[in-house]
Amino acid sequence: MKTALITGATSGIGEACARAFVGAGWQVIGTGRRAERLDALAAELGDRFQPCVYDVRDDVARDAALEALPDGFRGIDCLVNNAGLAVGIAKAQEADLDAWRRMIDTNVTALASITHKLLPGLIERKGTIVMLSSVAASYPYTGGNVYGGTKAFVRQFALGLRSDLAAAGVRVTSIEPGMVETEFTVVRNGGDQAASDAFYAGSNPLTGADIADVVLWVATQPAHVNINTLEIMPVSQSFAGFQVAREG
Repeated sequence: MKTALITGATSGIGEACARAFVGAGWQVIGTGRRAERLDALAAELGDRFQPCVYDVRDDVARDAALEALPDGFRGIDCLVNNAGLAVGIAKAQEADLDAWRRMIDTNVTALASITHKLLPGLIERKGTIVMLSSVAASYPYTGGNVYGGTKAFVRQFALGLRSDLAAAGVRVTSIEPGMVETEFTVVRNGGDQAASDAFYAGSNPLTGADIADVVLWVATQPAHVNINTLEIMPVSQSFAGFQVAREG
């Protein structure tokens, strides 16, 4: 039985990935800060789901949590780097520096750190790394500034790993979703559910389960097949024109 470690499994895409992988016969280690949500997932999914409670930004807590895993969960075949967030929608000149730091610490530093931690085992098992980037990695928008920059790092990091790990037999994929209705926009708007609802209203957005199905598909391809990048949007979402700031 294969084992996946999914970061940020307490909500949204990560939670949906946990359900999808367990449903496909995998064991899943689900990480997150909110123990009660991981415990609820364990009650739902059974013995093949192992909660692993820590903040992804805390390497010491992460290492302790991984060391405490039961023996049957120690061999990790797939790392799903899902944990991440956007904080705020302000333009750069109006943004909060602490919000920028929080995004960088979570989306970049913590992601790189857990990847580095698990690489030896993934190489030994010829495993798979799936990165959750974003269309924001490629297409800028007002207020996206540092968030888009962090997701561009995730995309480029995945491509760099792909180059480094080809001879090791480790597959690496960057998945780049557009509009997905999860807690993401609630967090981005400082907990304002109404603002999140208004953003998604009438748009028929993607769901966490839609992306989870794609992540599972990537992870279950034949060992010689690597999906480099996948960009996914709801049909209703497309590309905007260039903006022009006019004088007068």
